[in-house]
Amino acid sequence: KVEEVLTDGRRIITFRNGTKKEISADKRMTTISFFNGDVKKIMPDQRVIYYYADAQTTHTAYPDGLEVLQFPNNQIEKHYPDGTQEIVFPDHTVKCLYSDGFKETFFPDGTVVKVEKNGDKIVAFSNGQKEIHTLQFKRREYPDGTVKTVYCNGRQETKYSTGRVRIKDEEGNIILDKK
Repeated sequence: KVEEVLTDGRRIITFRNGTKKEISADKRMTTISFFNGDVKKIMPDQRVIYYYADAQTTHTAYPDGLEVLQFPNNQIEKHYPDGTQEIVFPDHTVKCLYSDGFKETFFPDGTVVKVEKNGDKIVAFSNGQKEIHTLQFKRREYPDGTVKTVYCNGRQETKYSTGRVRIKDEEGNIILDKK
């Protein structure tokens, strides 16, 4: 290896394989430029920023345990010390994955999807409608109070805000229409 000390106090160490390590004059910042194009920076605040040249991805590790990945398509992932992950997609959709298995996704149009650990899903649409998906049924609730439910066996039940109830069997035949 070759080590040089510059007049401003910086030290540059060049290794045989082409890797270069630069240490600031105050020794608080280190930049390592690897032969493959990767760059690792250790900042004065103890952040470690690693740029993967091939993937064009930046990984920043903070002293408190937070890790942030930035991808070339502008996707950003945050990995928190408690196991929570937050992903911001290029279209501004935000997905949160919690350590207990709960998931939430926020879409740019205002739609919110929540998925429980057991797989139950609640979709709240920006128009006020809501869908609930479980192993037993799929249900859509409308702002006017109408509720349509389709059960796993194919049976359909519609309860209108007027009090009317209509039930169809698995083949779509009306078996009850109470007004």
